[in-house]
Amino acid sequence: MMKVVNLKQAILQAWKERWSDYQWAINMKKFFPKGTTWDILNLAEALLEQAMIGPSPNPLLLSYLKYAISSQMVSYSTVLMAISKFDDFSRDLCIQSLLEIMDMFCDQLSCRGKAEECIGLCRALMSALIWMLRCAASYAEKMKEPLEQGVAESQLEMCLERLAKVLASTKNRALIHIAKLEETPSWGAVEQSLAKLGDSLGHIGNSMLRNQAEECIGLVKSIPTMLSVHSEQLNKTGFPTVHAVVLLEGTMNLTGEPQPLVEQLMMVKRMQRIPSSLFILEIWKACFVGLIESPEGTEELKWTAFTFLKIPQVLVKLKKYMQGEKDFSEDVNCAFEFLLKLTPLLDKADQRCNCDCINFLLQECSKQGLLSEANMNNLVAKRAADREHAPRLKSAENANIQPNPGLILRAEPTVTNILKTMDSDHSKSPEGLLGVLGHMLSGKSLDLLLAAAAATGKLKSFAQKFIKLNEFTKQINVEGCEFFSSSFSPQPRGWCCCPGTPDFQGLTSKLCGAGLVGGHSRK
Repeated sequence: MMKVVNLKQAILQAWKERWSDYQWAINMKKFFPKGTTWDILNLAEALLEQAMIGPSPNPLLLSYLKYAISSQMVSYSTVLMAISKFDDFSRDLCIQSLLEIMDMFCDQLSCRGKAEECIGLCRALMSALIWMLRCAASYAEKMKEPLEQGVAESQLEMCLERLAKVLASTKNRALIHIAKLEETPSWGAVEQSLAKLGDSLGHIGNSMLRNQAEECIGLVKSIPTMLSVHSEQLNKTGFPTVHAVVLLEGTMNLTGEPQPLVEQLMMVKRMQRIPSSLFILEIWKACFVGLIESPEGTEELKWTAFTFLKIPQVLVKLKKYMQGEKDFSEDVNCAFEFLLKLTPLLDKADQRCNCDCINFLLQECSKQGLLSEANMNNLVAKRAADREHAPRLKSAENANIQPNPGLILRAEPTVTNILKTMDSDHSKSPEGLLGVLGHMLSGKSLDLLLAAAAATGKLKSFAQKFIKLNEFTKQINVEGCEFFSSSFSPQPRGWCCCPGTPDFQGLTSKLCGAGLVGGHSRK
């Protein structure tokens, strides 16, 4: 195997030795250092440049490009930019090959990278639009020549078919609109190409082709007015008041009873006449935004408990208010269907929590009777399919990270068990109490338990029982304490619940920090 100096030389060697597409991919990774970004090396442009040298495209080199697209070695934006640079519309076979390459991905354009990469896709799509309009105008112009009419009509049909396919997608038109906002002068090239195609419509004898061309021109002209056309609809599907109420509750009033929040939300729903499914969707959106933006540590645990424990309980109470409407579980299911379309929001939340947040949330809603099992399984499957291409933390980064949603959901039944243990006679059975205290004072267990207790309305009871326990320990004399410590020698002496024990003092002070017990615990 010869030594490779540059990308062009590597492509030529592959062509000379007739490598298969997968052989080519393997050898390319050997030739270039690990971590090489093929987009930076302009792999797509280099392949197309070499493939289009002759009168007809080189099928072997095109197979390499198709393999690179399928295996995501190159991004859609670099492929579109490379195609838009080919301007010899007299080479029909080359144009045909380029249109076939666009067929591979133009109905599924997406970008899950950095902001500049997403903007790059928008710009590339606008460049491809200009290229297709120029291509269509060129073939429409050729149709006035009788000798070239047959071939030109066939080529024009192929070009318009791809153009209509791209413009039929609202998402694609929105991406082009973003590119227009980013680079307003470049839109002039689109308008020039539109005008040229419009002037050539008279040469198209086939009425079906002419109508298709007119439809494409109309769709392109509608792109600058997309926001104004949909402004009324956007106002009807966005409800910032609901968003604000939920964010305020999650930030300032995690320990509050759910009933006041339920009444506030119902008041907003009735005043703004919000459909139930969109109302529930707005609640979930606010929860995920709060979760993503919360500071690391205790605040993140509070928002996790609020989202995965308190809000499902709030929805259970809202269900009673909306009994006169259609099946509430269908509204919840519909809200989740809408939520699944907000892929960037869900991907960001999954990255933050290092787990499939929707999966945990759906399971909790199903447990609370808000979703049927069939609907839950359907939603879980849809989200799992979306997550296959979502950005993830590297394995080394997330190997030792336990997802907070899972920890919070496991902490909730633990809170109930602790409360039951606290009700028992401590003087007769101190073993259970020692086990509880030992569990609570390890790692971030206490933070998890406090967050779960706050979200489920049990924090006040939790604190009161520890205040009583504190009072109980003050009544134990020194001899009783020594007996208590020596009777359970496997436990460290620090676990005996005497006043002044450092670990226990830390526990009670942390409970006081919850803001519910105040000076009473320090009497």
